[in-house]
Amino acid sequence: MYNLGALEATANEESGSRIFLYEVVGLRQSEETDQTNYPIRKSGSVFIRVPYNRMNQEMRRLTRLGGKIVSIQPVNAIDLNGKSPSESVDEVVNNATSESVDEVVNKATADETANIKGNGQATPVKANSEVKGFGKSLNSEQEQPKKDKKGNTMTQAKAKHADVPVNTYRPNAPFVGKCISNEPLVKENGIGIVQHIKFDLSESNLKYIEGQSIGIIPPGVDKNGKPEKLRLYSIASTRHGDDVDDKTVSLCVRQLEYKHPETNETVYGVCSTHLCFLKPGDEVKITGPVGKEMLLPDDTDAKVIMMATGTGIAPMRAYLWRMFKDAEKAANQDYQFNGFAWLIFGVPTTPNLLYKEELEEMEQKYPENFRLTCAISREQKNPQGGRMYIQDRVAEHADELWKLIKEEKTHTYICGLRGMEEGIDAALTAAAAKEGVTWSDYQKQIKKAGRWHVETY
Repeated sequence: MYNLGALEATANEESGSRIFLYEVVGLRQSEETDQTNYPIRKSGSVFIRVPYNRMNQEMRRLTRLGGKIVSIQPVNAIDLNGKSPSESVDEVVNNATSESVDEVVNKATADETANIKGNGQATPVKANSEVKGFGKSLNSEQEQPKKDKKGNTMTQAKAKHADVPVNTYRPNAPFVGKCISNEPLVKENGIGIVQHIKFDLSESNLKYIEGQSIGIIPPGVDKNGKPEKLRLYSIASTRHGDDVDDKTVSLCVRQLEYKHPETNETVYGVCSTHLCFLKPGDEVKITGPVGKEMLLPDDTDAKVIMMATGTGIAPMRAYLWRMFKDAEKAANQDYQFNGFAWLIFGVPTTPNLLYKEELEEMEQKYPENFRLTCAISREQKNPQGGRMYIQDRVAEHADELWKLIKEEKTHTYICGLRGMEEGIDAALTAAAAKEGVTWSDYQKQIKKAGRWHVETY
């Protein structure tokens, strides 16, 4: 979601007229963010246009909202005075402040005010219609991120994944697609409603790649009489779609259901309910795509560890289809996966094992390349006699996972409930400590190297 408006309007000087695009993750919905005109969801990326002369101020504002800047890129190469985008971004960040981006963000104080509001408009960034070569890891010398004067890695300044399509359709001008199919994923006696929903993109210009998300704008107005805000959902299909014809996109959606804390009445999520009960032919407003955090590496010999709970399986399904589905392998002559993929999947009951048949088929067909490990909390017990959660499975295999994570070709992806992160960290902390390694420090290193990918909520 691009935010264009007051910030950009303040850029009057020559240097101030240079506009940069911040990709921000981790923003939380709060009273303060409710005052903005763009919706927030923890697991998605927000894209904000910022003039050169407001970069420091915007960094401070974003950290007060709980955000982390993961990339900064120039909006228009014409504004770069003949320099390459990557050179100019590093120069701008270093000129904007002598401190690293992380230091500037962390020094923000609660009493600072920015008085900044966006108008909710999104400006599309042009991208190649043929999406190839995304998600490269930072292993080669020329790909290493530049350093600031203090030697800190300027991870936010990397011109990374520049060709990834982003925001082809804006929140104020969404693509109106149609539902092709809406199939239940939870088997009999399972818990809740989870649907696999496929949309027709044949009349659109929307291209996406594995690991990205799209926005859905539900119909109607909220309790304040304003149009409903969009919600982001991880894409569950490959770039070619479930039919491998480049004409569809699929989502894995659970109907949100909870008890109101005061009235104790059952409340259903607006957008998830809208999606879960769509019928073929029904229209839906689609924005995006967005996100560059969860992209697969290009390396066909990579080792990919995936940890997911519930509908967090969505991006993992896209990865696995790209790796192992026959039709996908035929469509991707330049990507023939020869590495190793390990999925650790947490669900409450066996009927809630989403895409169970697909996963088991892949494991049977490619036993040397794919491993499936499940944690079924209400049916299995951990060593302490409690419920078996995904973090318990990670603890069970911690030494083996740690050995894999240390390899330069390994990428780790975590998607689903945020509550699992603490247990995963605890398990890997214990495994790393056996070799005298501090996990928290090592985790920071592989994050900077682009090998640790997290999208939790």
